[in-house]
Amino acid sequence: MRGGRRGMIKLQFSKIYSFACGKTIFKREHSRIGGHGHSRVVFCNEPDRFEGGFFNYADNSVRSTKYTVATFLPKSLFEQFRRVANFYFLVAGILAFTKLTPYTAVSAILPLSIIIGATMVKEGIEDWRRKKQDTEVNNRRVILLKGDGNFEYTEWKNLRVGNIVKIMKDEFFPADLLLLSSSYEDAVCYVETMNLDGETNLKLKQGLDVTSSLQEDFKFRDFRAVIKCEDPNANLYSFVGSMDFGEQKYPLSAQQLLLRDSKLRNTDYVFGAVIFTGHDTKVIQNSTDPPSKRSKIEKKMDKVIYFLFCVLFLIAFLGSILFGFATKGDLDNGLMKRWYLRPDSSTIFFDPKRAAAAAIFHFLTALMLYNFFIPISLYFSIEMVKVLQSIFINQDIHMYYEETDKPALARTSNLNEELGQVDTILSDKTGTLTCNSMEFIKCSVAGVAYGRGVTEVEQAMGKSNGLPIFHEHINGLESKLNEIRDSPDRKEPIKGFNFTDERIMNGNWVNEPYADVIQNFFRLLAICHTAIPEVDEETGKVSYEAESPDEAAFVIAAREVGFKFYKRTQTCLSIYELDPASGNEVESRTYKLLNVLEFNSSRKRMSVIVKDEEGRIFLLCKGADSVMFERLAKNGRKFEEKTLEHVREYADAGLRTLVLAFCELDEEEYKEFDDKFSEVKNSVAADQETLIEEVSDKIERNLILLGATAVEDKLQNGVPDCIDKLAQAKIKIWVLTGDKMETAINIGFSCHLLRQGMKQIIIHLEIPEIQALEKAGDKMAIAKASRESVHHQISEAAQLLSASRGTCQTFALIIDGKSLTYALEDNMKNMFLELTSHCASVICCRSSPKQKALVTRLVKSGTGKTTLAIGDGANDVGMLQEADVGIGISGVEGMQAVMSSDIAIAQFRYLERLLLVHGHWCYRRMSSMCLLFITSCDCPWGP
Repeated sequence: MRGGRRGMIKLQFSKIYSFACGKTIFKREHSRIGGHGHSRVVFCNEPDRFEGGFFNYADNSVRSTKYTVATFLPKSLFEQFRRVANFYFLVAGILAFTKLTPYTAVSAILPLSIIIGATMVKEGIEDWRRKKQDTEVNNRRVILLKGDGNFEYTEWKNLRVGNIVKIMKDEFFPADLLLLSSSYEDAVCYVETMNLDGETNLKLKQGLDVTSSLQEDFKFRDFRAVIKCEDPNANLYSFVGSMDFGEQKYPLSAQQLLLRDSKLRNTDYVFGAVIFTGHDTKVIQNSTDPPSKRSKIEKKMDKVIYFLFCVLFLIAFLGSILFGFATKGDLDNGLMKRWYLRPDSSTIFFDPKRAAAAAIFHFLTALMLYNFFIPISLYFSIEMVKVLQSIFINQDIHMYYEETDKPALARTSNLNEELGQVDTILSDKTGTLTCNSMEFIKCSVAGVAYGRGVTEVEQAMGKSNGLPIFHEHINGLESKLNEIRDSPDRKEPIKGFNFTDERIMNGNWVNEPYADVIQNFFRLLAICHTAIPEVDEETGKVSYEAESPDEAAFVIAAREVGFKFYKRTQTCLSIYELDPASGNEVESRTYKLLNVLEFNSSRKRMSVIVKDEEGRIFLLCKGADSVMFERLAKNGRKFEEKTLEHVREYADAGLRTLVLAFCELDEEEYKEFDDKFSEVKNSVAADQETLIEEVSDKIERNLILLGATAVEDKLQNGVPDCIDKLAQAKIKIWVLTGDKMETAINIGFSCHLLRQGMKQIIIHLEIPEIQALEKAGDKMAIAKASRESVHHQISEAAQLLSASRGTCQTFALIIDGKSLTYALEDNMKNMFLELTSHCASVICCRSSPKQKALVTRLVKSGTGKTTLAIGDGANDVGMLQEADVGIGISGVEGMQAVMSSDIAIAQFRYLERLLLVHGHWCYRRMSSMCLLFITSCDCPWGP
């Protein structure tokens, strides 16, 4: 680890993270091991035991290509001859070798061979590019434990189930691994899962205590263990298994599973055992085979060709009947009516004695002779035009992203004209609409709003409303900001920090009326977190690794104001603070870290309990306004009214807000809490997490309000304008994201997917009845109640929409992943689709990759209209392949989406030009060319 991290004391994070690292034993789940669906057996460090056994596990190479060397010829020929015109000309070419043909066989076969060959070469080149990308992934290198006990580098494709591997910091996991140990003493590590669920925040994983001491290479030489677990499946968030080690059996859960294509962060190294490889891994299980896509014009052309073939058949049939009658009467009393045909010497074609056979042969000859009705050059011309259109797309300077040197790339030319017919866009959020970054932009402290920044939502509101007062306000702010930016003292832009206010910056906060509150506010931001600092020994600069971009933004904001967090040990936090009296930076203040009460979706808050150098104990808390205001003490509500007003303003501006509060604890009060908290945390009860929350809830009371923060999840440049233009073109937009509901809603407002005055219909299962059943653990009852709840919510929403018809009210549907599972069931999906068709916007939160693909399939098949999916991570692959057109964003989440896409672009905003310019002209030109061929084909080679 770079910089000061090398000398840092290793942290026992199980003592810091109260919720994530609980060691609860799930007896009900683990009782299924060995049964149906839970039969995988893994011999750790003994991969050769599989060679002669009955196990037949997949290797670790993956493939995203449509063809292989063996299947290219048959599959490619099938692709070509499922076009009815090509099949017709193939039959005509075969008949050309008989005496029936009115022309030579070469003239029939050669054009067809050239057309088919050229198209197959084009397909082969496009698939070869995919093959090269697969090869690059399969040849990535990983450190593997060899048979001689030494760790050496090998390619990903060589891994087998049971291998022990060592993953270094910032490396991707090559397979699904069981975490055995890490560079930290208690086997914890940070994992980034952007490629899986689109989330940028880091996840905490922890291995078993029994293997946590295996931190050196040589300790794995004689390591042996047997893992029994579930079979390969697509569920990213669950894992059931057990490990036999040292004559003991230990339960395993998703907490110990490291998934392929996620990245190791903030940890020097981890050791893991390979559980699932290649196409058995969960991320690949969530993907689908590369589909064979055809454009609607091509399918329509098949119908036109069928019609032309019917006309051709009718002409040939009627002509043959007349020919049969004429042939039968050719010889009359030895006189030849058509002497020039020499029917007397004819054997088949003009033999009056075999008039019926002559008519049949004439029919076959006519079919070949009149084939100019079906222009053989049409499909060849279509392919050539598509290639040229792809070149136009690839070389469009307006879709070139200079920062990453990435142009648009049409990876297949089959679907160019589909871009001009798109009805519904299904988009990922993180990395597709956003830049994967948060910026601290505003705050409210002691009832005073600070921060001169203007958010993207505020700018959009000003433009759409056209309010002169608002414009004047914005222009005033912008001129003030320009003044500050043009100042010679202006610093370089800081990632995660877009806050500008002369009242706070450069130590000026000491002159504010409530300087003590401001001090406590930024001190809380510097202490209440789980981030880890990395100090560059050469420059002295401090950077932070945090579980979420919000948390990183808070710590950076505190640092910029004068509260620099620079060191964390197992039990202490150290920060530099600005002394209000002297205005100078205090050398160091150390706070003893007593407890961390972690954030989760039900608590909606996070707290730390610390002891300062004077021995005072403080509880510092930050959380959502919905849970924080009710926890304030009577004497702690001094700024409540103003703070609440500011929070609402920030929310309207599309910002993510958190309320900050604190209280001082006496020794007795803390000791009573700590005893109870330690007792519950060390228990192995099934409801351990619930008990911890109850104990924490009692201490997080009687707080004193400090203020609120506001951070902006920065959108990619041009996203709101692009969505507005697409909406004007009557294109519907859905957002399918793995993020939580609050985040998705905020981004919905930022990117204009959600608008002021739009009524939100929220379908979720976070209701007391379901939560009570989840605590009881009865899965059948949970599923039944959840299904009924979702059905009831959809029915109520449909009634609400029916009642509002004829009004100007618009609706947005927001649904979470659990509810989506039931909404996509066969008996409910049509009702769900009907509901979405009457909503202006749809957001699906906490969606798994499989759900994204299923939703895309439902929209595509249910509406019968062209769907386009756009995403940038491996979690979007199924969605891209399922849609009529898949667009990959060549961003920061790897190349998985690009490898599975039909067209790749660097920024979401380029979608506007791709659809409304290239899509429009590709569709119009292709349609005009097809019409021209069909209406004016008067020779075998077309016009």
